[in-house]
Amino acid sequence: MFSKAIVKTPCPEMISGISSAQLGKPDYPKALEQHQAYITALEHCGLEVWVLEPDSAFPDSCFVEDTALVTPNCAIITNPGAASRKGETKAIAEALTTFYPNLLFIEAPGTLDAGDMMMVGNHFYIGLSERTNQEGARQMISHLEVNGQSGSTVAMNEMLHLKTGVSYLEYNNLVVTGEMVTKPAFDAFNKIIVAKDEAYAANCIWVNDNVLLPAGRPKARAAIEQAGYQVIPLDTSEFEKLDGGLSCLSLRF
Repeated sequence: MFSKAIVKTPCPEMISGISSAQLGKPDYPKALEQHQAYITALEHCGLEVWVLEPDSAFPDSCFVEDTALVTPNCAIITNPGAASRKGETKAIAEALTTFYPNLLFIEAPGTLDAGDMMMVGNHFYIGLSERTNQEGARQMISHLEVNGQSGSTVAMNEMLHLKTGVSYLEYNNLVVTGEMVTKPAFDAFNKIIVAKDEAYAANCIWVNDNVLLPAGRPKARAAIEQAGYQVIPLDTSEFEKLDGGLSCLSLRF
């Protein structure tokens, strides 16, 4: 169960953030409305939410997930794979010292975006992507093992981040799409398969037995509800334009 979350208000410069989505530029006022609705949903699920100030120096900085891995045992500051995002970690590290006085770090030449990491109990799956390399994964696994946890890597070919295509909903249930459906690493899980036309819904988040899900994906919603979860749909259209999803927008712990 989670009790806290950290989010960061989008800055006006988000309209120039990194994107391969080809969905147009975000509408900044609409993005702020969607971000507030996201905070409200986290609070509805029982979380106390810390909201960090926007930072115009970093257009993508609202996607706080990539900058740190927060676990019950430790917090690890990453080294993001995109050069323009590396400076985002400073503000996140400062915020996390309130809760974790002894932070750990991923150091160059290792790179790692925590959007490539999925927690299942005490184990973490690490996607090897354009943003996360073998050295970053090696350092992460070492940090985890020192703190009584474990990690393993998953090769990727198609997706930006691991959690672009797979989300763990607790109770051995995975939401999966695309290349993640057939990954041997996930064979032991119960799979809720998301069709290609709703693939964006594979990035959803379990928050204290609720599932926050991108709005407008009725097939995915029905499948998740059938599995026994209370679904909270949220419009994230302006973040989707920047390749961002629901998990990207918070650190939950």
